[in-house]
Amino acid sequence: MRFARTSKIVGVATLSALALSACGGGGDTSSSGGSGNASAIITADSVEPQNPLVPTNTAETGGGRIVQQIFHGLITYDENGKPVNDLAESIESKDNKTWTIKIKPGKKFSNDEVITAKSFVDSWNFAAAAKNAQQGSYFFESVEGYDKVSAEGSKEDTMSGLKVVDDNTFTVTLSHAESDFPLRLGYSAYTPMPSVAFKDIKAFGENPIGYGPYKMAKQGAWQHNVQVELVKNDSYDGPDKAQNGGITFKLYQKLDAAYQDVLANNLDVLEQLPTSALANAKSDLGDRYQVKPYAAIQEVAIPYYLENFKGEAGKLRRQAISMAINRTEIGDVIFHGTLKAATEFTSPALEGYQAEIPGSEFTKFDAAKAKELWAKAEKIKPYNKSEKLTIAYNADGGHKDWIDALANQLKNNLGIDAEGKSYATFKEVRTEANKGTLTGAIRSGWVADYPSAYNFLGATLAKGAASNDARYDNPAFEAKLREGLSATDKAARQKAFTEANSMALNDMPAIPLFYYQANYAYSENVSNVTTDWQGTPIYFKITKK
Repeated sequence: MRFARTSKIVGVATLSALALSACGGGGDTSSSGGSGNASAIITADSVEPQNPLVPTNTAETGGGRIVQQIFHGLITYDENGKPVNDLAESIESKDNKTWTIKIKPGKKFSNDEVITAKSFVDSWNFAAAAKNAQQGSYFFESVEGYDKVSAEGSKEDTMSGLKVVDDNTFTVTLSHAESDFPLRLGYSAYTPMPSVAFKDIKAFGENPIGYGPYKMAKQGAWQHNVQVELVKNDSYDGPDKAQNGGITFKLYQKLDAAYQDVLANNLDVLEQLPTSALANAKSDLGDRYQVKPYAAIQEVAIPYYLENFKGEAGKLRRQAISMAINRTEIGDVIFHGTLKAATEFTSPALEGYQAEIPGSEFTKFDAAKAKELWAKAEKIKPYNKSEKLTIAYNADGGHKDWIDALANQLKNNLGIDAEGKSYATFKEVRTEANKGTLTGAIRSGWVADYPSAYNFLGATLAKGAASNDARYDNPAFEAKLREGLSATDKAARQKAFTEANSMALNDMPAIPLFYYQANYAYSENVSNVTTDWQGTPIYFKITKK
């Protein structure tokens, strides 16, 4: 999921202004505490969601962290990313191509509509159909019939690979075998929506109805740019039952303001600290400030449609920019060691991660080599110096300090005119990125939707993916991803994904910068606070005194 702030929503993805979650802190990060008030409302930070709160159309953390509380599906993930059945009774296949899914009977949405196999099939078809223009459409690209319903101008609205067997059973036929298909099914795009959603999806997104530990507090609970009020959903009886009465997400423009609210005990949970607070966080908060690894990465993407970055000259320039960045210096000076230099496009939090792979050499700081690569590019096509290299970022994510530092390194090490380009909100910068109208580079990043290397590589670099900000298009890379997906052997799958990763490092459509860690804080009013494998606070476990 594209993160919005610093790190997680990334902005320093989910989150926040600086981090996303990837490397680690030590010790037990959960807070101690006795019983809390089961009806008390906790407060947490977020930013204004980019779109209405529809699970099939939410691809950033501002909306994603809220959607995840309202909508649960076949499986959920535990703190460490292990899948746990929620609505699923069983998910089985003999060939990894045709899957039979049985759901638990009698479960209901928060409006009392019974959840059936048809609920899933209707929701997945809605997500895939081109006419509905859902950002989560690509999550269904492996389902048989997706190509027809997703084609531009298509009037088709049902995928041939989805079949309702009975009220509690449906089958999914994929276009090719995918052994890790069940692992994806905890992501919000796969959650079911009630029938009322399809009557007016825009209105539904303002007051969504789902099956999850929380529900909207009332009509109009989303006060735009102010807060979103959720209350405990008593109809939910899955593994993530709420231990509190609800969550009010306060929508901040600046992380510094959120941090001050935590210090004053006016905000219970802050997912990511602003960079300005990192130096003093331990003395300010003591054990109420914690650092914990999670599966996320911070990048800067450089669109292929920019004239200075097209063709072979463009590739050399992207490689040069990557090697002109001293990641360790930025991580130590600005982030006080809470971020680690990235050497590839996934995360150390994933199984099978390798720190050094072919192509990783382009992530190593080497100013002399960077100048050499830039000079090679100049011989192919001179750089248009009248076009300043800007790096777009959201001001509500706390990114300014490190973007400025990165721009200064490019000036000093490559002699190019570079500077940050601030957008007031994450929504504004994402809108321009999605339209393909960026005039420069963009701060980008990813927090995993499900624990797989493919989720990083496919979601941010595959052709047509909603978060492919660079508009990267490499058929060999696509073929290697497909090879990994179809592999039934774990080692073969990892090998293919690693090779795809290396291809991308050579092309450098986006520049991997940092692996994130969750730098989170909480007030004196709450206990049992920790984050999960995505760096997101485990809201349902939090108790309030």
